[in-house]
Amino acid sequence: MTATATATATAPDADWRVDATDLIALRSRAARLSTKPPRASRSVLAGQHQSRFRGRGMDYRESRHYQAGDDIRNMDWRITARAGHAHVKVFDEERERPVVVVADFGPSMFFASRGAFKSVMAARLAALIGWSTISRGDRIGALLFDGQHREIAPAGGRRGQMRLIRALVAAGDPNLGLAAHEAPAGELNRALARLRHVIRPGSLVWLLSDFASADAETERHLSQLRVHNTVLAVEILDALELAPPPPGRYRISDGRRSGLLDTLSRGLRNDYQRVLAEQRAQIRARLERCGLRLHGCLTHEDPATVVTHALSRNSTPAARSREAVA
Repeated sequence: MTATATATATAPDADWRVDATDLIALRSRAARLSTKPPRASRSVLAGQHQSRFRGRGMDYRESRHYQAGDDIRNMDWRITARAGHAHVKVFDEERERPVVVVADFGPSMFFASRGAFKSVMAARLAALIGWSTISRGDRIGALLFDGQHREIAPAGGRRGQMRLIRALVAAGDPNLGLAAHEAPAGELNRALARLRHVIRPGSLVWLLSDFASADAETERHLSQLRVHNTVLAVEILDALELAPPPPGRYRISDGRRSGLLDTLSRGLRNDYQRVLAEQRAQIRARLERCGLRLHGCLTHEDPATVVTHALSRNSTPAARSREAVA
């Protein structure tokens, strides 16, 4: 089920409109997050992001005389042949990891029956990830798709984070018409295709969406992205996308059109539940086929807890049996 909605008169602005002050205030909470998995190597050459993330590179520094114990796989055969005695290459491991947030601000994200709009939750998750990223000296970038493709090249420091926050505020404004109601179909796939062209190998990608438009092309893009990058997918859902509301008749609207949702009939409620379950199972199966575990985030949940949980599940095999959404 895909739905959009306008905010009610009683809802706080920060729950339906992305607010810069709200995102800036998350900095203090991000300080307690760890957005990197445990180290997988204790080598003296291991950088802070080594091995757990795919595609990490090594920067060539120099060649020097071979010494006992050097790894022969690092032999510099060209200089060895020219100099007449063995030389090995010396490398410095890359220690800076680009982190890229791919966030969905399409029509189905401007909805919530509890907590904050899905679009607001996406922005809060992105801001937390950004603050935590720059606190460790890494660079934060983003691709925001809302009908107006917003691309932010990875940059470090507060300047990089504030660029992200400004873009999140613009993308998360439900009054911008195009973003809230008229984004063309296939935006997720266009964003992923663009990301494949610009991303640096070894990056950490956070994909924040309800995945309402995921299809076979989405699988293909994600499978390719995972070859040289780590991808974490967070499915942002409202409670009404998991189960029907209590029996009753509900007026629904996308801000322009109105309708009536009737859940008085047990049969209709069962059909509603079945369709929702089938859609979620299909989305989960698509991501699992390209090697991704789907992490869940409900509109009334704490975004900091969601980020921490996603990272711990990505790093801990024993946690794989936990469901993304209760």
